[in-house]
Amino acid sequence: MPRKEQGWVTFQTSEEERKILEEFCQQSHRTKTEILRELVRGLNQYSSPPIALPTEPESAAEIPQSKTSSEKKPLKVSSRNVLKGIVKRVTTGAVNTEITLEIVHRVELTSMITRVSAEELELTEGTEAYAVIKSNDIVIARE
Repeated sequence: MPRKEQGWVTFQTSEEERKILEEFCQQSHRTKTEILRELVRGLNQYSSPPIALPTEPESAAEIPQSKTSSEKKPLKVSSRNVLKGIVKRVTTGAVNTEITLEIVHRVELTSMITRVSAEELELTEGTEAYAVIKSNDIVIARE
């Protein structure tokens, strides 16, 4: 049976892109297939606009959007934990960027996001940002 019918996807990358993927795989102790599957599954969030659930409209947190020439409504998210903060540190890597927000004095929250996302959000030290927390699972491990 041809690879295409088995669900195989083949694509070309530059040598630099291959190195980035291989380094990320080594650091995360995951295979290329696992990383690429995770990236593809994450595309679901972009395939259609978010669906508002009519059962709990009052539970949706509202995040103000920046004003442009036309007024925009606040962005609504289903996460109940939305924390406003100031970007304190931005540590950019080849693939990911570590963003640290100060939520209140001496209370910081750090998140890893893609480098591209950090650039698109224009996250720089001193800018205002929101931590939107939605988690079903917290894993703690030791060697």
